[in-house]
Amino acid sequence: MNYVPRLKTKYQKEVAPLLMQQFNYSSVMQVPRIEKVCINQGIGDATGDKKLVDNAAAELAIIVGQKAVPTKAKTSISNFKLREGMPIGVRVTLRGDRMYEFLDRFLNISLPRVRDFRGVNDKSFDGRGNYTMGITEQIIFPEIDIEKVSKIMGMDITIVTTAKTDAEAFSLLKEMGMPFVKK
Repeated sequence: MNYVPRLKTKYQKEVAPLLMQQFNYSSVMQVPRIEKVCINQGIGDATGDKKLVDNAAAELAIIVGQKAVPTKAKTSISNFKLREGMPIGVRVTLRGDRMYEFLDRFLNISLPRVRDFRGVNDKSFDGRGNYTMGITEQIIFPEIDIEKVSKIMGMDITIVTTAKTDAEAFSLLKEMGMPFVKK
C-alpha cells in the first residue's frame, strides 16, 4: 500500500474543490497548488566559526528529512570579515511528499509551540502568490534536542505556489490550515 501524506489528501479532497467553486475555475489544472517549500538559514557568525554552518546543516537535515546545502557568499565585504566563496548559511528545497509532510508538522506541531503565538502575518505575500515567513528560533521543531543546540538561530520559510494573485494564495494556504492572524 502506498503512503499518501495527510495534507496532500486534504488538498485533493477538500481544498481543490472548494477553490474551484470559490474562484470559478473551469479546469482542475487552474486550481493553485503548493509547488515547493524553500527553507533558508543565514548564519552571521559563520565568518568566525566554520563549525556553525555544519551544525546548522545537520539541524536543518533533522528537521526536514533531507540534506541541507551550504550557501556561499557572492561578494567580499571587508567590514564583516567576509570573503567571496565563504559558507555563510544553509538552505534546502522540499518538493512532493516531503514538502507536504514538513508543512503538516510545521502547521500542526511547530507553530503552536512559538511563544505568544497569535497567528502568522497575512501581509507576507510577494504579489505573485508566494508566502514567506521568518522563524526566530529553530527549537520550536520537536525534532531538535534543546540540550544539543549550540546556538539559537532563525530561518526563513518560503511557500511557493502556482497561484497568480495573493488572494488565491491566501485562500489556498488558509484552507490548508495556515493559522493567519484573526482581525
